[in-house]
Amino acid sequence: MKYAFAGALAATTMLASTLACAQAVSLNVGHTLAPDSHYQIAAVRMAEIAAKKSNGQIKINVFPQSQLGGEVKMIQAARTGGLDMFITAQAPLTNTIKAYSLFDMPYLFDGVDQANNVLSGSVGKEFLAMLPKYNLVGLGFLSVMERNVFSSKPIRSGTDMQGMKIRVMQSPGYVKAYESFGAQPTPMAYGDVYMALQQGVVDGADTSPDQFVMDKFVEVSKFYNITRVHYLPALLIASKTTWDKLTPDQRKIVQDSATEALAESRAYYKKSYADSIASMKKAGVQVVESNVDNLKQASAKVDEQLLSGIPDGKALFDKVQAAKKAVK
Repeated sequence: MKYAFAGALAATTMLASTLACAQAVSLNVGHTLAPDSHYQIAAVRMAEIAAKKSNGQIKINVFPQSQLGGEVKMIQAARTGGLDMFITAQAPLTNTIKAYSLFDMPYLFDGVDQANNVLSGSVGKEFLAMLPKYNLVGLGFLSVMERNVFSSKPIRSGTDMQGMKIRVMQSPGYVKAYESFGAQPTPMAYGDVYMALQQGVVDGADTSPDQFVMDKFVEVSKFYNITRVHYLPALLIASKTTWDKLTPDQRKIVQDSATEALAESRAYYKKSYADSIASMKKAGVQVVESNVDNLKQASAKVDEQLLSGIPDGKALFDKVQAAKKAVK
C-alpha cells in the first residue's frame, strides 16, 4: 500500500512538473443559458477542477447567456478556431452533422435517466466520434433535457392538441411529431414566445421544466403538461484547432475535468427538474400528467419517414433501441 501511494504521488508530481514547464493556457467556454443552469454548473466545475489538477496552469473562463454568441455562431467560431470550447444543445449541430437529427425523433427515449445512460455508452461515443471531421472534439454529454408542452389548456391526450398553435423547434422531427397530434407547429424565435402566449398568438410551446421556470413562463401559462415527446441532448465541445495546440498532459486534464464536471451537471439537472416542478406548482401552474402511451402511438406513424431522411438512420435507431434494453 505504501509503495502504491508513493508511486501515485510520484506520478502526480511528475505531471505537475511537466505542466509547470509548459506554457500556461487560458481557454474560453461559452453557452447560452442562465447562471443557475446545468450548463453553467458543468462549465464552472470544469474550470475549477482543471485549475486544481494543473496547479493553476490551465485557466478556463466561462461566458454564459450568449455572451459569445448563439449556439450556431459558437459552432461556427469553434470550427474555424475562433472559440476554444462551448456547450450546445444537439439541435443546432444538425446543420453540420445530419446524423444528429436522430435525436429529434419523438419518443426516442423513455426518460432522462435512460437517455443519459445510453449517451454515456457506445451510442454516445459513436456520435462524439463524428465531430473531429468538422474540426470539433466532443468532451462529453450533459444531461438530456425533457421537453414538455406548456399551454393555455390541459393536454391529457393527443386529441387535446387538435388545432392548437404550438411553438416548437424548426426541425422535421419536432414539426412532424406535433402535426401527428393534430397541432399546428408555429415557427417563432424563442425570445418571442412569452409575448406570443400573453397575446394569444400561440396556445403553447415546448421546453424543459427548468427553462419554463427560469424564463418566467409561469406568468403566462396555466398548464405544464408532462408529454415527454422529446429528450434534447446537450454536449460540451472543444475546437480541434485549440485541442491540437494543447500538450497531451493538458488534454488529459481538460478531458478528465470535463468528465467529472459533466457527471455533476447531470445530477444537478435531475434535482433542478424536481425543484422546477415544485416551483411551478407553488406559482399556481397546474402540472398535468399526459397520456404518454396515447401520444407515442399517434407519433409512431412518422418514424419511418423521419428515419429515411437521416444518414444511416435505421442503423443508428436500432443501436439506440439495443442500448435502451441494455440499461434497463
